[in-house]
Amino acid sequence: MGDFFNPFVIPFCLGTALLFIICIWKYVSWIRQFDRLQRTIVRKNIFTWKFLGAIWEMLTECLFHFRITRKNKLLGYMHRSIAFGWFLLIVVGAVESRLALGGGKPFWVSIFFRFFEHNPHTFGAATFFTNLMDLLLLYVLSGVLLAYSKRIYSRMFGMKSPTKHVIFDKFALSALWCIFPLRLLSESATAALYHNGGFMTQAIGNLFSQPVAAALELPLWTLYSIALGSFFVAMPFSRYMHIFTEVFLIYFRKLGVKEHEQPTGYTKFELSACSRCGICIDACPLNNYLDIKNIQPVYFLRDLRYNRLQPEVVNNCLMCGRCEADCPVNIEQSAVRKQMRNKKEIDTHDNYNYVERVKPFSAIGRVAYFGGCMSHLTPGITEAMCAIFEAAGQKYWYMDQDKTVCCGKPLAQQGFYNQATELRRENTRLIVQSGAQLLVTSCPICYQEFKKEYRLPIKVMHHTEYINMLIASGRLQVQQSALKVVYHDPCELGRGCGIYDEPRSVLKAVATPVKARYEKEKSICCGYNLGNTVLESDQQGEIRDASMRSLLCNNPDVIATACPMCKKAFMHAKDFPVKDIAEIVKDNLIS
Repeated sequence: MGDFFNPFVIPFCLGTALLFIICIWKYVSWIRQFDRLQRTIVRKNIFTWKFLGAIWEMLTECLFHFRITRKNKLLGYMHRSIAFGWFLLIVVGAVESRLALGGGKPFWVSIFFRFFEHNPHTFGAATFFTNLMDLLLLYVLSGVLLAYSKRIYSRMFGMKSPTKHVIFDKFALSALWCIFPLRLLSESATAALYHNGGFMTQAIGNLFSQPVAAALELPLWTLYSIALGSFFVAMPFSRYMHIFTEVFLIYFRKLGVKEHEQPTGYTKFELSACSRCGICIDACPLNNYLDIKNIQPVYFLRDLRYNRLQPEVVNNCLMCGRCEADCPVNIEQSAVRKQMRNKKEIDTHDNYNYVERVKPFSAIGRVAYFGGCMSHLTPGITEAMCAIFEAAGQKYWYMDQDKTVCCGKPLAQQGFYNQATELRRENTRLIVQSGAQLLVTSCPICYQEFKKEYRLPIKVMHHTEYINMLIASGRLQVQQSALKVVYHDPCELGRGCGIYDEPRSVLKAVATPVKARYEKEKSICCGYNLGNTVLESDQQGEIRDASMRSLLCNNPDVIATACPMCKKAFMHAKDFPVKDIAEIVKDNLIS
C-alpha cells in the first residue's frame, strides 16, 4: 500500500466510511418501521418481475432524470450531467485504474489515479482513457456551471426563484460545487509535472510553471479530498440524501408500497428522497396567484424531516395535486400532509350510528348512483343524471337521495380518520347489501375516495366515464350542437385519478370543444378545494379567477366541468354560463 498512500486521502476515506455507516443505519431503521401491510407487500413481491421495472426506473430517473427533463430540459441537463457524469467518472476511473495497475489496489486509488500513476502510457489504451476522463469531467463541470447560474439567476431555467436551503444544504452544496473544479485543478497541476493529462487537464497544466505546479499539487489534491469527504459527511443530513434514497423509494414503490394514514418508515424514505429542486414552487397556485412561498412540498417535506414543521405549512394547501403532477420523484406529498393533520386524538367513535338505520334498497340489476354532498348543493347535476339514466333505459338506485351520507374524504383530508372510517364502513355496508354491480358518482371527490380508499367489490365510475360508455355503446342517443365549450379538469378527477379523455370524448359528441390555456395535468384548481382551511374567501376567489382566465382565453360560449364544487365556484365568479357535462348531455338528448 506504501506506493498508493498519501495522508491527503484520509478526509475522503473518513467521509466515505461515515457516509455508508450513517446511510445503512438510517435505511435499516426506516425499513424496520414499515407497518405490517407494507412489510407483507415487500415480502410477497421482492422476488417478482416488479424488480426489473424498479431497475429500469432507477436508471432513467436517478441517473438520466427523464421526468425532470420532460418538465424542464435545461434543468434536466443540469441534474443529468452531474449525476450521470459523476457516475461515469467513478466507473470509467475504476476500469482505467484496473487496466493500468491491476487488481488489489486500495479503493481510493481510482479516485486519485492521476496523482498515484504518473506514467501516461501505462497500457495500450491509456491515452484514450485519459481523454475520456477529461471529457466526462468537462460534462460534469458544465452541469456545475449551470448550478451556479441557477442560484444567481433562476429565471434562465424558467423558475421564478431558487429554493431556500437550510444550513445542512448550504454546507453540502458548497462542498459539491468545489469538488469538480478542485479535481480539474489537481489533475492539471499533476499534468504540468508529469505530462499525464488529457486534452483539457494537460492544456491547463501547460499554463503552470514547474515550481508553481510543484508547490500547488499536494495542497490541491488535499483540498479535493477534503471537499469529497465534507460532502459525504453532510449528505445524509442534507437534500443530497435523495441521491441514494430515491433508489430505495423507487424500489419499494414498484413493489406496491404506499403511504398509509399514519407515518411509517416509508414516509421517511419519501421525506429524504425530495431533492428540493423547487419545481413544485412554480407549479403551486398559492405561489403563482397569492404569492405564498413557504408552504410548498419542498418546504413542507424539508421542515417535517427536520422536526420544525409549523401548523400553517400543514394546513395551508389546496391538496389540488398540481405540485405532485410536476414532482420528478413522484412523492405522495398530499398523503404525507394528511398524516400531519391527523386528529385521531380528538376523534370520538360511533359518530354515524344513525346511518345503520338506513336500509339498503334492493338494487340487484341496477346501477347505484351516489350524487355526493356538493351535488345536492348544485341539483342541476343530479337532475341531469336522473334524466340520462331514464333516457338510457337504465334502472338505478339513488342511494343518497333522501338521507345524504358523505363519502368521508373531506374528513380524511382534515385528519379526522375515525369519522372517515366510520362513514366508509356504513357506505360500504349499504352498497354491498344492495346487490348493485356498478357505482356511479357525480362528484370527483367522492369518486377518488370510492376508487382508492374503499375496498368495494364492484366497479366505480365517474359519471363522465359512464356517459361516455353509454354513448359509445349506442344506449344513449345525443346530438351535436354548435355550442363552443371549454372543459375544466377537476383536480381529483384529472390529476387525482387520471380521467382526462372520457369527459372530452363526451363533449365532442354533444358540442364543439375549445382549448383552455392550461389543461389536463396543468389545469388550475378552482380555488375552492376542500383541502385548505386557511385561505380567506377572497384568496380562493383570486385562484378561481386565474383558472377562469385560462378557460376563457379562446372565447367559449360555456365553461363545462365535471365537479359540483368547481361549478359552484365558477358560478360565483361572474355572469358567465357554467354547466356540468351531464347537464350539457341532458340538453342534447335525442328523445
